[in-house]
Amino acid sequence: MSDNNNDDPIKTEQKRFYQSMIVPLAFILLLWLIKAADVIWDMGMNEYGLYPLKAKGLFGIITSPLLHAGFSHLFANTVPLFVLGSLLFYFYKPLAWQVFFLTWLITGIWVWVFARGNAPHIGASGIIYGLASFLFLSGILRREQKLMIITLLVTFLYGSLLWGFFPQLFPKEHISWESHLMGFISGVILAVYYRKSGPQKRVYVWNEEEEEESEDAYWKSASPDDES
Repeated sequence: MSDNNNDDPIKTEQKRFYQSMIVPLAFILLLWLIKAADVIWDMGMNEYGLYPLKAKGLFGIITSPLLHAGFSHLFANTVPLFVLGSLLFYFYKPLAWQVFFLTWLITGIWVWVFARGNAPHIGASGIIYGLASFLFLSGILRREQKLMIITLLVTFLYGSLLWGFFPQLFPKEHISWESHLMGFISGVILAVYYRKSGPQKRVYVWNEEEEEESEDAYWKSASPDDES
């Protein structure tokens, strides 16, 4: 006896939808656990952030997205991480892991090379900017209807992220605009690089042989010998 649930497209899409949330939620949970442990035991973990052009900052390429200045900083990153991460794993599942970790790595390396100052750079905002630019540009490059809707959705929800490139607009806040910019650029590069991988616009190819066969069948059925 077959399971009808396996043949139900609605249930299949629901399962895919819920599965796309697993990785973003797990990552966000990890961030909150790290911050809670840092506060409870006063571990001073932010010292393990990314220090530009310093040997001790190389380790921060990996650790900096896991660290946040405070719970308000972490909360501000939680919602976009969840939304953009879920969209990535839902619509680009075959590429999601590569895009996520390459955005993390590329952004960190470039911030280490090009950023300024002696303070550590921390926070997952570079990943957020990378995911936003990847989702935005991928829909445009692929010209697929559903992905274009995601492009519009990202523009509507997170178009204001562009203000994060201008720290002078927020003089009282310590913003790593380099992380924002490098994350954004990494997402653009990955969108171009992976433009021919993953979901694509449907292309309908007309089979000429089938067309000729159907025409022959039509003319044979309409021959004078068959007329009444």
